Amino acid sequence: MSPLLGLRPELQDTCTSLGLMLSVVLLMGLARVVARQQLHRPVAHAFVLEFLATFQLCCCTHELQLLSEQHPTHPTWTLTLVYFFSLVHGLTLVGTSSNPCGVMMQMMLGGMSPETGVVRLLAQLVSALCSRYCTSALWSLGLTQYHISERSFACKNPIQVDLLKAVITEAVCSFLFHSALLHFQEVRTKLRIHLLAALITFLVYAGGSLTGAVFNPALALSLHFMCFDEEFPQFFIVYWLAPSLGILLMILMFSLFLPWLHNNHTINKKE
Repeated sequence: MSPLLGLRPELQDTCTSLGLMLSVVLLMGLARVVARQQLHRPVAHAFVLEFLATFQLCCCTHELQLLSEQHPTHPTWTLTLVYFFSLVHGLTLVGTSSNPCGVMMQMMLGGMSPETGVVRLLAQLVSALCSRYCTSALWSLGLTQYHISERSFACKNPIQVDLLKAVITEAVCSFLFHSALLHFQEVRTKLRIHLLAALITFLVYAGGSLTGAVFNPALALSLHFMCFDEEFPQFFIVYWLAPSLGILLMILMFSLFLPWLHNNHTINKKE
């Protein structure tokens, strides 16, 4: 900590938060290595890897959200962090989706069995709740001046528009992200990760002030658990049904209205 003593308190807190996020990434990476070596049953292997991936995503997003609230006048800094950690997640969470909508998409397209899908969905939901309470426990240590455990148990409604606009925002974000995820699979890995990170950053910039641009039901549950408890119908529609609707529309569009593109993607994937 000595190199940080010469910095302003705000910078020290920011560096501490960034260090915590990178520590979570490293710990989850180590846990994944151990899981791959020790777990040989496919079901247990899928559950643990999806649990760890979702835990990493949720914990880092909690901290990112906290940082964005402390620096509301510097949105460029926040978007830079979103882009950087999107790259980190893209590099480290290969083989997992950390998003129930991604699992739904794979099951609908025949890329995943229903049994495996249910296991992955369960892992994501359990991990989302665990990450919330682990983050709260970490904040209670008071490592920075804005780490207050009580804030994680308060509902801070991120929906700043009416219900219809909120549903459209989350559905469009889910549609665009998963369309890119599906059709960037033939792109070179290094370039694909940058493209997806740039897309996520753009979606956060475009929809962040409207709904938070979460487009991930598990992540939304972790971030806004108390809001689900207090205003369940609204949050269920916006953060669970709307992203799922985006997935359904994407699959319908590419399989029914643009079958040539869907068939071309399928052929390339087989090759």
